[in-house]
Amino acid sequence: MSAPLRILFLCTGNSCRSQMAEGWARHLKSGVLEPYSAGVERHGLNPLAVRVMEEAGVDMSPARSKTVDELPGVAFDCIVTLCGHAHEACPVVNGAALRLHKGFDDPPRLAAGMDEDEALAVYRRVRDEIRTFVAGMPGNLG
Repeated sequence: MSAPLRILFLCTGNSCRSQMAEGWARHLKSGVLEPYSAGVERHGLNPLAVRVMEEAGVDMSPARSKTVDELPGVAFDCIVTLCGHAHEACPVVNGAALRLHKGFDDPPRLAAGMDEDEALAVYRRVRDEIRTFVAGMPGNLG
């Protein structure tokens, strides 16, 4: 069996989408992917993201928001940017032979001003879209 693919999910603030992707990869692809997540900036872990992932059976509570600079020495096989800003501002990262972009809507931005039920529906939709994407990995990395 080959070594797990070291993958970095990168988003602007490492608070929601990249954290969800890392959580799904740990949950669905253990032994196949060695997932990490980071942001171009650090915004803190989004509590609604944690909540909707928990509903789906994925515990993100131990996670913390971090930047790429906090992952020194990790030679990534692939970087997947999950938002336009991270795609445009993607830093040079150790290793990273392959770079992919798969944009997802930003739940905190879309849910701004919504009541809790409406906001949770947005988070759940994006959570499920990210799950589908991660479930298809690593076959869709080429």
